[in-house]
Amino acid sequence: MTRPSTLITNIGELTTVDPARSAEGVLRNAAVVMEGERISWLGSAADAPDADSRFDAEGRALLPGWVDSHTHLVFAGDRTAEFEARMAGQDYAAGGIAVTVAATRGASDYDLTRLLLGRAAEAVAGGTTYLETKTGYGLSVEQEARSARIASTVADQVTYLGAHLVPAGADADEYTELVCGGMLAAVRPYVQWADVFCERGAFTEEQSRRVLAACRDAGLGLRVHGNQLGEGPGVQLAVEFAAASVDHVNYLTDDDVDALAGTWSGWDTRGGTGERGTVATCLPACDLSTRQPLARGRRLLDAGVEIALASNCNPGTSYTSSMNYCVATAVLQMGLSVHEAVRAATYGGALALGRHRGSDEDGLRAVGSVAVGHRADLHLLNAPSATHLAYRPGMPLTAAVWRAGERAV
Repeated sequence: MTRPSTLITNIGELTTVDPARSAEGVLRNAAVVMEGERISWLGSAADAPDADSRFDAEGRALLPGWVDSHTHLVFAGDRTAEFEARMAGQDYAAGGIAVTVAATRGASDYDLTRLLLGRAAEAVAGGTTYLETKTGYGLSVEQEARSARIASTVADQVTYLGAHLVPAGADADEYTELVCGGMLAAVRPYVQWADVFCERGAFTEEQSRRVLAACRDAGLGLRVHGNQLGEGPGVQLAVEFAAASVDHVNYLTDDDVDALAGTWSGWDTRGGTGERGTVATCLPACDLSTRQPLARGRRLLDAGVEIALASNCNPGTSYTSSMNYCVATAVLQMGLSVHEAVRAATYGGALALGRHRGSDEDGLRAVGSVAVGHRADLHLLNAPSATHLAYRPGMPLTAAVWRAGERAV
């Protein structure tokens, strides 16, 4: 049965983030029509066609739903003590993951699913309409497969992160072989992507290379946790393997920036066409929690690199799914304009997840932008413009959310 069409009208400011439109992609006094899961029309409210139902936006701002391209939501347990210690001056190190691994392994399928559903609902309530999440708190064949299976029932896309940390007592090279072999085979039915934490205290450059090669050969898309705690090989590995994204990017050399920019040399930013490169995903909530330098989003954009903003929601270093908060931080502390930050949190996330394209013809339904044929993922603010996300940071500005054409909030 076909879902009735809905007209959202009297939109004071519609931010489309559609590269095919103007540079800013903003329409005033606009309207949008949704049919089923798709957007079927957009334009001036005065020209809007009839629909089965009507929603009055009352002059408020409408955006694409947030695309959160980096989260770790399948976990149990609490790391408040670690957070308090870090706020008291202790440095962040990768080893804290082990605390969550122990709690996650001890939780039932029911409890892990319940916790994941609750966290996903919190994200949607804040305007997130497309969500990636990772494994990485199981770190055994059985537990990683379980995490992947549970994640696949809730998240839009799932990333295999068996290479998150070498478990206590395990030999690093032997564990890397397991990640590349039996563990990979066990998670493969449930995941679309693979990731590796290429960082001191986690996986070396050579170990990371082995993981990326094995996962590429298994048909998975690639991403890299890189350059979070210091300069390192993560960015260069991501470029070498044509990874869809490299995430964190707090410490970048000129060569790193040049390498990332080079991957976008065949890309038309204005039209969203051509050969895409490796997205640099910035995680500002994590940067604040770990007291690392904020990722250099301004520098990357100026170099021609496409960036994404994501929450990195996880129990140790960024226990928030608020993309509103990430956007506000990017504007207030990273040097991005409001439009650039909104674009990075929507279209940029879609680029990182390979969902920036799609149409009526192929049925894939692009996310992260508002255009005819794209998935009807929409975020209505209780404000007249997107600028209020940074102008009124921390305020509950989400008024309504539609996900694949259905009202979710």
